[in-house]
Order: sequence, then C-alpha cells, then structure tokens
Amino acid sequence: MKKFLKILSKFFLWIFILSIFVPGLSWFLFKLIFGSKIQKIENLPSTNVAVVFGAGLRYDGTPTAILRDRVQTAADLYHQGKVKKLLFSGDNRFIEYNEPGSMRAYALTLNVPPEDIILDYAGRRTYDTCYRAKYIFDVNQAILVTQNFHLPRALFLCNQIGIDATGVNADLRTYSRRSLIIWNFREALATMGAMVDVWIRHPIPVLGDPQPIQLGIIE
Repeated sequence: MKKFLKILSKFFLWIFILSIFVPGLSWFLFKLIFGSKIQKIENLPSTNVAVVFGAGLRYDGTPTAILRDRVQTAADLYHQGKVKKLLFSGDNRFIEYNEPGSMRAYALTLNVPPEDIILDYAGRRTYDTCYRAKYIFDVNQAILVTQNFHLPRALFLCNQIGIDATGVNADLRTYSRRSLIIWNFREALATMGAMVDVWIRHPIPVLGDPQPIQLGIIE
C-alpha cells in the first residue's frame, strides 16, 4: 500500500508539473512567433479596421484602466490615419453590463466620430471577437488593439480564423505587479484553450445577421 501511494503521489506530481509547464511553454512560443506582428503605431501600415477587445467595467459602468488604455490607443490609431473604423467588441449579456457601449462613450470623449465606431455586443471572449469580426462584420484585415500580454493569443486566433492581423500594444501605463502576474498566468492557460478551439473544438459563438463594415478605400 505504501508503494502504491508513493507511485500515485508521483503521478499526480507529474500531472501538476505538466499542467504548468505545457501552458507556460505554449504561451512563451506564442510570444516568440507573433512578436514580429506587434508594432508601434507609427510603423503600422494603414488598414481599414481596428479591432478593440473588451476588458471589464468598473462598478459605475465606466471602462477599467486597462480598457481605457485600449480605447485610447484605438483613438490614437484613428487620429493618426492608420484606420478608418473602430470595432469595439465586448460583453453585453446583461442590461446593466455593456462593454461596447461604455467603450463607445469613452471614445466619443476622445473625439472619435460616432459614424466611425462599430459595436459588437457578443464579443464575450477573444475567440468570439475574432470569429465575429470575420463572419459577422466581414473583416479580412485588421489592427488588433490590446495589451502586450494578450496580443500573441489574439493574433493567433484572428490569423487562424482568416483575418490578416497585426497588433499594437495598448500598455499606456505601468500596471501593478500583482495584476500582471494574474493576467500572465491566466494568459498561459488561455493560450492552450485557444489552440484547442481552433484546431479541435471549432466552437460557433453567438452569431446573427451579417453586418459588413462599409470600409471604403484606403487613400
């Protein structure tokens, strides 16, 4: 019995080690592979659409600091002529929780014209946002706007789904060390989930009628 318990404990120890090592390795490889697709605003080629990912709201319904940075970065892209339209994608499963609406309200204070803001109310997670950008909003090329820790996974998903995507870093401030540790740990696990989604599960998110963005022509 003692020998059996020893073998069992080693088995669970290895399971625990692998459950940390494999996601961590995947996350590290994603950062290496997609690092070249993350550029500064001034180095980005012009395209029509920036996809901006939701990142939570405060108790009063306004964007969190991390989400404000994403919207601010998207507004900078717009005002510098890098994109013509901003696609704000977030969660709106509940009446009192409206990420896209809150992102729009903040963008309006940054002088982004309302006619150049498109809202996706069913971007409940990164996979959903990328999938809906392609199949609901007919986006084939885009600049992705989110923080550095999130960009590799977002780039992987959008490119796998069929969007020619580049990324811009929305880290406009120094975030707390505690927050960064939590975000990066979560991202390592989410990276594994992203690979399972695009290579094995192929889940279909909430869809609806197509709403192609009227892109116009880049001048």
